[in-house]
Amino acid sequence: MAGVVSAGHEKTAEAGQIILQAGGNAFDAAVAAAFMGCVAEPTLTSLGGGGFLLAHQAEGSADNRNILFDFFTQTPSSRMPSRQTPSRQTSSRQTSSRQTSGRQTSNSSLDQTQLLDFYPIEANFGDSVQEFHIGLASMAVPGIFAGLLAVHKKLGRLPLNLVVEPAVSCAREGLTVTDFQGYCYELLHPILLATPAARRIYAPQGHQLQAGERIHMPEFADVLENLASLGHDAAKRAFYEGEIAQKTVRDAQSGGGVLRMEDFCQYSVIERSPLSINYRGVQILTNPPPSAGGSLIAFGLELLDRFDLSAMTFGSVEHLMLLSQVMRWTNEARRSHLDDALFDPGIADAFTATDLVEKYAQPIQKTMAQSLNRWGSTTHLSVIDDEGNAASITTSNGEGSSYVIPNTQIMMNNMLGEEDLNPNGFHQWPLNQRMSSMMAPTLILAAGTPQLALGSGGSNRIRTAILQVISNLLDFNMTLAEAVQAPRIHWENGVFHLEPGLLDPVSPAPDSHKAPSNPSNPSNSSNIDTTFVTEALGTDRVVRWQQANMFFGGVHTVGVDSSGTLQGAGDPRRSGAIAQ
Repeated sequence: MAGVVSAGHEKTAEAGQIILQAGGNAFDAAVAAAFMGCVAEPTLTSLGGGGFLLAHQAEGSADNRNILFDFFTQTPSSRMPSRQTPSRQTSSRQTSSRQTSGRQTSNSSLDQTQLLDFYPIEANFGDSVQEFHIGLASMAVPGIFAGLLAVHKKLGRLPLNLVVEPAVSCAREGLTVTDFQGYCYELLHPILLATPAARRIYAPQGHQLQAGERIHMPEFADVLENLASLGHDAAKRAFYEGEIAQKTVRDAQSGGGVLRMEDFCQYSVIERSPLSINYRGVQILTNPPPSAGGSLIAFGLELLDRFDLSAMTFGSVEHLMLLSQVMRWTNEARRSHLDDALFDPGIADAFTATDLVEKYAQPIQKTMAQSLNRWGSTTHLSVIDDEGNAASITTSNGEGSSYVIPNTQIMMNNMLGEEDLNPNGFHQWPLNQRMSSMMAPTLILAAGTPQLALGSGGSNRIRTAILQVISNLLDFNMTLAEAVQAPRIHWENGVFHLEPGLLDPVSPAPDSHKAPSNPSNPSNSSNIDTTFVTEALGTDRVVRWQQANMFFGGVHTVGVDSSGTLQGAGDPRRSGAIAQ
């Protein structure tokens, strides 16, 4: 079968293409590529993490052709270990945790949280530094393995053992660390070197792996191959009820974590109806609540739809002001109307209702008239086949907890240590509940036929990256590659981030994991007075990035052009690659 795959690594995209050529459909290919991502992009995704897959089936009734598979992480059933863990509670790194995250815990709970293996590390991007929390108490219930099994069982056509074969072979044979993965290793070295099991993967010779060296994951290959041989149902039981879960729970409970066996045994994949909106004459499907990312993209597009971007020049002051205002007021709407209502029935429709959108469009219109989480250890892949099936899948392991499940080379997530995912503070999450996420796999349909599949990694920048790529395509008529590579902005919490090529007379040459300068040649960039940021946005906190960076997401996209030809674009910010 013919098709196109866009992903965050050449091997990931190739795995999907191998399966398409073997007769698989887009869903077989997406599952194969996702398994390969755990090998080729291990700092971005893992079977210890979670994710979402948005599927469009070429055949079937209109009511069930579009499905959002939610296999994101679940909060545990308890916030504390079942017994005290004196071996770690007095460690120096946990003392640091108490000092850093004390604002998130009440005095009454402080003594209990001291029992937890939960501590901060920093990732230095050069232009920005971000703090994350890791350790056994940062681990939520993983969902990726259950999710990929569920998607393949429902929509795939090839045998499961054939679908996992590319990942198994690559893990066993090893692969060369790319420049981008080497960059990721350096950013996350406090995590990758924090435990003996992690060091055996990422520093097998005593030093951290560098670009050009080879990484091997033979234990992961054996585990994945053995699980796939069991079939879907037995494989899920083996992962969530067998030794993998038992070892994880044993180590968590004895070392300051909170996961229990019932947390694993009760995990299930949820099928949801996608959130749907119309924009510029096409239908856009994305991730619905309780995840926030899709709703925020939809709200932002509804705001943009009130303005005529065709009369603007890409990268002009007017264009950047509008984008930043849309981001600013989307954040305001999120705080006031979404965060505390994500689990309310009907919140998706209520949040994008005309009256609410108009309320937040008004201050943007007034401003326009008067004037004229950084890392996000997340990856995305998109697939469209020649039958018209489409899959958009985003997965994440957070930054990784540093804990590796024994004899598997599977690092568990640190979602309970992600500030973006814990708006009420660390250790305050609701029990046994699907976590919210910014991940938003997205499809664009025209007359019911998929025209584009896209998504992004990048934590809080996911929604703004996807918003800008959609607008670039539909408002500025860019090609797929131009829309993905064009420089981006991000506005959040009073800080205005700009990539080079926007309001900047000179753009540095890109390297292998940095995006090229804007292909659309923003006009008058050398003459723009950035005082508009202070005057229009009420802030002088501007971060002018010296190079395009993975901070701004990685939008890996596939689509169908006007002639019906399949095409793809990988985002160079996250080492994007296509295979067809």
